[in-house]
Amino acid sequence: MSFRLAIVGRPNVGKSTLFNRLVGRRLALVDDQPGVTRDLREGEARLGPLRFTVIDTAGLEEATDDSLQGRMRRLTERAVAEADACLFLIDARAGVTATDEVFADILRRRSGHVILGANKAEGQAGAAGIAEAWGLGLGEPIALSAEHGEGLADLAAVLAPLVDGKAEEEAEEAPETDVDVDEAGETPEGPRVPTRQKPLQIAVVGRPNAGKSTLVNRLLGEERLLTGPEAGITRDAISVAMDWDGLPVRIFDTAGMRKKARVTGKLEKLSVADGLRAVRFAEVVVVLLDAAIPFETQDLRIADLAEREGRAVVVAVNKWDVEPEKQAKLKALREGFEKLLPQLRGAPLVAVSAKSGKGLDRLREAVVSAHEVWNRRIPTAQLNRWLAGMVAAHPPPAPGGHRIKLRYMTQAKTRPPGFVVMCSHPEKLPEAYTRYLVNGLRTDFDMPGTPIRLWLRSQSDKNPYKGRKKPQPSRLRKHLG
Repeated sequence: MSFRLAIVGRPNVGKSTLFNRLVGRRLALVDDQPGVTRDLREGEARLGPLRFTVIDTAGLEEATDDSLQGRMRRLTERAVAEADACLFLIDARAGVTATDEVFADILRRRSGHVILGANKAEGQAGAAGIAEAWGLGLGEPIALSAEHGEGLADLAAVLAPLVDGKAEEEAEEAPETDVDVDEAGETPEGPRVPTRQKPLQIAVVGRPNAGKSTLVNRLLGEERLLTGPEAGITRDAISVAMDWDGLPVRIFDTAGMRKKARVTGKLEKLSVADGLRAVRFAEVVVVLLDAAIPFETQDLRIADLAEREGRAVVVAVNKWDVEPEKQAKLKALREGFEKLLPQLRGAPLVAVSAKSGKGLDRLREAVVSAHEVWNRRIPTAQLNRWLAGMVAAHPPPAPGGHRIKLRYMTQAKTRPPGFVVMCSHPEKLPEAYTRYLVNGLRTDFDMPGTPIRLWLRSQSDKNPYKGRKKPQPSRLRKHLG
């Protein structure tokens, strides 16, 4: 449900009523008094076969100052900018007002797709208002009744090509992951090489004020993204395509991710969700730390999220130019990383300064190296020789006196590397032994830091000829004539 639809309009035109109708629950407060909704509220909408995210916004006010109405308007305008389409509601019974005309002009300039809906159009009471709505210049108005559920089929018909188009666009941009590998450990097409049409996708994530936007600006060589000393300036994931010293990349600058308990505002929740989505769309995730306060709990959670999503991970420590004890600090960082995130043992750790640009060449090398390891393929014959040596050095346990036999191993996936081990009694193999195999793969096949998937499959130990009777010599002679 990546498609986002924002419902906008002046106060008391039925935005929250329609929101509740689309999500199928009374999530938003509804009352005859105008101005009940003040914050952004999002929900999972179901409209026939369509699934998308719908956003309920505050009523558009003409105030532009720092009053409550002015702040509500700015919040709604940001929702309009971030949404894929806007549903502009008017009151069909009241007709088109001067305020509606002002906001229609704003939406034409700020939103790529605007759908005009005339609410409260049940019966003949809204016929005149629907006719007036043509004059707004937003196309054919859809007659709706959010209270009674009328006109939703027409709305679905208009939304369907937009939702499908967004899905196709994201399918093209999404990185190819969990690629099947044949028995020889190679696929016919080989690892993907980044091109200008399909560049290497990198997400820069971290806590607020770690310097993510400053880092992206330094790579671009211009002040493309807003920066400053205040934490939380970036609110939505910004995608920027560039050529990084000959490497075509698309970099996602994301909002800072605080602890879940501290994320209270609706807008910040949307920002964090957008950042998590950027992680899922990336091939390499750069976890940016602040050298002054590295490896806080939230940093570890962000890195663990990237590992669970199966993305290559690079850890960059920013603000290194102001660090007094560089060598001692770097050693402590490496030791802390190995201890706190053993599932990413060996991941590249690079010290950088987004402000001065130092260390960015090493960061590029680390990103390229992590991407190559993420694509690593190992032939089956080499894997099975390695497995035999690992079992000989440290045999698996024998629970209940029944020895577990590891018979065969092959690589089934890449991006990230995934392996299948055929064995007897896979459910009885301890997790510690699985970690022993994964750590051995990292060390012996030079796969530091990348997520490694290991699946255990049962292989029957039964003799296929057991129970079959031995042919008698007399019967053989008779058969042979």
